[in-house]
Amino acid sequence: MQRKPLYKFITLYLIIAVIILSTPAQGWAMFIPSEGEASIRHSDMAAIQKTLESSVIKQRLLDYGLSSEEALVKVNQLSQEQIHQIAANLESLQAGADGVDALIFLLLVAIIVVVILQATGHKVIVK
Repeated sequence: MQRKPLYKFITLYLIIAVIILSTPAQGWAMFIPSEGEASIRHSDMAAIQKTLESSVIKQRLLDYGLSSEEALVKVNQLSQEQIHQIAANLESLQAGADGVDALIFLLLVAIIVVVILQATGHKVIVK
C-alpha cells in the first residue's frame, strides 16, 4: 500500500505536464520589410552577369554565335519575372554544382557498407 501516494504524485505530475505542454507557445507576428523591385532586379542581374562571365558559359555562347555582351543585352530585355526565374535556377545550371554533396554521400554509403560487413564477420580487404 506504499505505492498509492507515489502513483498519485506521478499522476498529478503527468496531468500538469500534459496541460502545460499542450498550451501553444507565444508567437510573434510582424511585417517583414520587402526589398524594392529595383533592388531584386539588380541582385538577379548581378547573379546572371557573374554566370555569363564564366569561361565555360562564354565558350558555350560563342558556340551559339553570341558574345557575353550580346547575351546580357538580350537578358536586359526580359521581364522581371523571367529574370528572377533565371537567377533562381542558376544554381542548378552551374557545372558540378552538386558534386561535393554527391561525393560525401558516396563516401558515407561506402563507410556504412564496410561497417555492416565488419559487423557481420566478413573481411574487407582494400589493396
